[in-house]
Amino acid sequence: MNIGSHIAKLRENRGWTQEQTAALLGISRAALSHYEKNRREPDSEILSKFADMFNVSVDYLVGRTNVAPLATHDEPIRDFIEHLELADEELLNKYDLTLDGRKLSADEARQFIVFVRAERILTKKT
Repeated sequence: MNIGSHIAKLRENRGWTQEQTAALLGISRAALSHYEKNRREPDSEILSKFADMFNVSVDYLVGRTNVAPLATHDEPIRDFIEHLELADEELLNKYDLTLDGRKLSADEARQFIVFVRAERILTKKT
């Protein structure tokens, strides 16, 4: 697998659009598309941002290893994750999350939560 394939797969596994991912990285959607299609290679700064965002090593992104480490969290975050089931329909039905006046579907709500968590992780690391 090449760099672009790794980036695209990691992004898709999280259910993120190119626009969401590019915004988190501070790059254009077109630049991300070029990286994913291997038309351009990210410089070391952007490559490091990808690694941090997806919680993988640069070695994984460039194909030096096939092992993508699992996300690790500190204890308070692990505890929160273990006690909150975002896929619980009862929870999503209890709280009406809306955007532009329309209620988010369960899938949209989960994607929104994933996006916010990723942005917080990136913000904390910079």
